[in-house]
Amino acid sequence: MAARPRRPRVTGIGGIFFKAKDPKALARWYRDRLGIRIEGSMAAYEWRGGRNARRKGHTIWAGKDGASFMINYRVKDLDAVLGALRREGAKVDPKVEDFEYGRFAWVTDPEGNRIELWQPPKGYRSSEKPIPME
Repeated sequence: MAARPRRPRVTGIGGIFFKAKDPKALARWYRDRLGIRIEGSMAAYEWRGGRNARRKGHTIWAGKDGASFMINYRVKDLDAVLGALRREGAKVDPKVEDFEYGRFAWVTDPEGNRIELWQPPKGYRSSEKPIPME
């Protein structure tokens, strides 16, 4: 049996974002009630992955203005993932944004949910103090 070609896909969850009328007050509630260590209006959970768990990564939790809820998925090669999604008929937003903390693009699933794709820059380190995941 021939090996299937490897397709560019999601490598993990980069962040979970939800709508907040008052992001700072909501962050205080989560910090005070659930003990989430939040800086400003976000928390960064640190994890390890890859072979022998050598590679460090972060998943961001944040309340923000905007959509009611959005998941941000990490990808290794944003352009390759977007190309594959377009070839497969997915609804891909033509906008791609570049920042010092990575590249972002959006796709809409069949139910109308907007999903964010994030390609972190090489050697990316979150500026927030990370919360180790158990």
